[in-house]
Amino acid sequence: MSYITGEVFTFHRHLTNNINFSRMNRNKKKFFTYVIYIVFISLIGILINNLTINLMRTGLGFNFKWLFKPASFALAEHALPYSSSDSYAWALFIGWLNSIKVIFSSLFLATFFGTIIGFARTGKNALLGLISASYITIIRQTPLLLQLMFWYFVGFLGLKDNMFIQISNIFRISNKGIELSGLILSSEFSALLFGLSVFTSAYIAEVIRGGILSVSRGQWEAFRSLGLSERKGLFSIIIPQALPAIIPGLTNQYLNLAKNSTLAIAVGYSDIYAINDTIINQTGRAIECFIILLVSFLLLNLLISNTMEILNKIIINSRKYN
Repeated sequence: MSYITGEVFTFHRHLTNNINFSRMNRNKKKFFTYVIYIVFISLIGILINNLTINLMRTGLGFNFKWLFKPASFALAEHALPYSSSDSYAWALFIGWLNSIKVIFSSLFLATFFGTIIGFARTGKNALLGLISASYITIIRQTPLLLQLMFWYFVGFLGLKDNMFIQISNIFRISNKGIELSGLILSSEFSALLFGLSVFTSAYIAEVIRGGILSVSRGQWEAFRSLGLSERKGLFSIIIPQALPAIIPGLTNQYLNLAKNSTLAIAVGYSDIYAINDTIINQTGRAIECFIILLVSFLLLNLLISNTMEILNKIIINSRKYN
């Protein structure tokens, strides 16, 4: 009886010690959490204080009234009517439209090229596999800025003649850009479009390849045993199972492309970043301009990520019901 009582006492003591230890751990976690909050809030306070002092010294203050003053600079490319007498706000909106145009055009081309290269990388054709692997290696190991310079100065401006390729009045490539069925793309836009598309397609190809290889080999053997061709089995069996693994990586590459589009200033394309830079030089409103730039890309990235998340949920739900 005394032995049992001793065991119960020992168990109770260990249980009490464990509870006390857990409480101490929780208290420590709360303490460190509060410390982190205090440090973070202090840093934000110091930043705001320094910002206020610097603005007072410059005499500029913090406001957005300057947005409604005349911009007094021209834009080489604008989707809507624009003149130098228009406001800074309108100039920024034009730059935003220019950014949207090149980003979504590049997303489409990069996905198209990347998908083809990814399929070639995983196919049975040794020559196509070697070519696609070389393409991916070269593009991924070369800086994007260098590629943009190549497309702009060599790919377009480097053309000696005004006309490089012409197919009737339907398609034309020259040092002024690309003309397709009456649609004129400037050399700046074209260089940025091809640069972003080619660079991102190499990364998308690896995402596609990784997604396809994530499907177990048993699935490949299953559709082959049913007599399905490689092409039909790939598109009807393998790709639907690979999509949940592909979408997250694809989303990251889309977001990277959107952020990389700010390199448009290197080839003289009038995107929102380049226009922001011009406005800062004219007005000195660096803080307000960067806030506008940050909010613009935050909204764009949220749009891309949420759209891809919805697409991913649709794909996952469709697999549950199939």
